Amino acid sequence: MIKAVIIGLGNVGTHLSRALQQSNQVEVIQYLNRSPISENELTSRIGLASLDKFTHDFDKIKEADMYFIAVKDDAIEEVIDSIPFQQKIVAHTSGSVALSENAKHQNAVFYPLQTFSKQREVNFSEIPICIEAASKKTLHVLESIANSISNKVFYIDSIQRKQLHLSAVFVCNFVNHLYHIGENLCTSKGIDPQILAPLIQETVAKIVDLSPQDAQTGPALRGDQQTMKAHLETLKDNTKLQELYQLISASIQEHGKKL
Repeated sequence: MIKAVIIGLGNVGTHLSRALQQSNQVEVIQYLNRSPISENELTSRIGLASLDKFTHDFDKIKEADMYFIAVKDDAIEEVIDSIPFQQKIVAHTSGSVALSENAKHQNAVFYPLQTFSKQREVNFSEIPICIEAASKKTLHVLESIANSISNKVFYIDSIQRKQLHLSAVFVCNFVNHLYHIGENLCTSKGIDPQILAPLIQETVAKIVDLSPQDAQTGPALRGDQQTMKAHLETLKDNTKLQELYQLISASIQEHGKKL
C-alpha cells in the first residue's frame, strides 16, 4: 500500500481523509494541520481517536510515498517546497492552481470536484476526481487511488481544470449565494424559506434530462417587462440587488436569443 500524509484538515482535507480511510490502496500514516486540533475534534472530523497520527508541527512531518496538499491556494507552493523529502509524489487538491513545477518532487493534482462542508457527509464514490501528473508513472498511481474511492475519475490538465473550476464557481458558489438572497427575501416578509425547497429541487433535477438552456424559464426569458419592473420596484431599497437582478436578467435574455 502507498503510505501517505495529508496536509490540511479544512473542508477538502477532512472529507478526503474520511474517503482515503476506506481505500485499499492507501495507508494514511499522518495528518498535518498548521493549527492545533483537539482529540475530540479529530474524532468528530475524521474518526481519529488519538493524536498519535496528528501534528501541527511541520518539522515533525513523516517520510511517506505521497503527500496530499489540501491547503488554501496561495499556500500550496510554500507547503510543497517545505516538504523535506526528495522525489515523493506531491498532489495538491486545488481546482484553480496549475500543476506545480517544483523540481524536488513528482508533482500531481488530485482534485475532487465537489462542494464540501465539514459538518455534512458526502458520498465520495459519486464525486468526480480530476487527476493530473508530471509523469505517466505518477498518473498511474493517482488513477489507482482515485478508482479506489470514486467511480468517476477524469484526466484533466491544468488549463482544463482552471476552466472547470470557474464553471463550478458559477453553478455552485454563485447559485448558493442566490439561494441565500432568496432566503433573505422570504424571511424579510415572514415567509418560511423552506417553501422554496421543492422549486430548488426541481430546478436541479431538470438539468439531468434537459440542458440548462432548455430548462430556463421566468420573466426575463419571456420578456415580461411588467413583472420585471414590479420586481425592481420591490427591490428599490437595495440598489445592489436591483443591479444584480438586471444583470442576470440581461444575461438570460442574451442567451435566450440562441433558442
